[in-house]
Amino acid sequence: MTGNTARAEVDPEQACPIAPVVDIVFSRWTTPILWALNEYGRMRFVELARRITTITPKVLTQRLRQLERDGLVTRTYHAEVPPRVEYEISELGRSLSPLFASLSEWSVNLDKVEQARLAYDARETLPVRRSSV
Repeated sequence: MTGNTARAEVDPEQACPIAPVVDIVFSRWTTPILWALNEYGRMRFVELARRITTITPKVLTQRLRQLERDGLVTRTYHAEVPPRVEYEISELGRSLSPLFASLSEWSVNLDKVEQARLAYDARETLPVRRSSV
């Protein structure tokens, strides 16, 4: 064997063990749904849709089903006339509260992110100087 060691292919999930968590918790619309249910408690579909005004009913239905499947949300069907369905964050979903609290605390840095973006964009628009060699 030579001095060069071959690099083995690494599964991205092994390289970054939080990747599956990020896929579950931070997929599009999951965070606002979990946040709303955690902050405001049990809600009917319409109430949740009013809290997250930019989500379509179809997508909200899909995300709620996936969150229920993942065990992060519970769905309770009440056999009444008219039927009533309520959604609530589960204990497993509630266990994400410290993560959301940390992210909320970090959000004070969003102004710094915006400043960095503006500085970067300004740098990108500067004319390129060519040397005369």
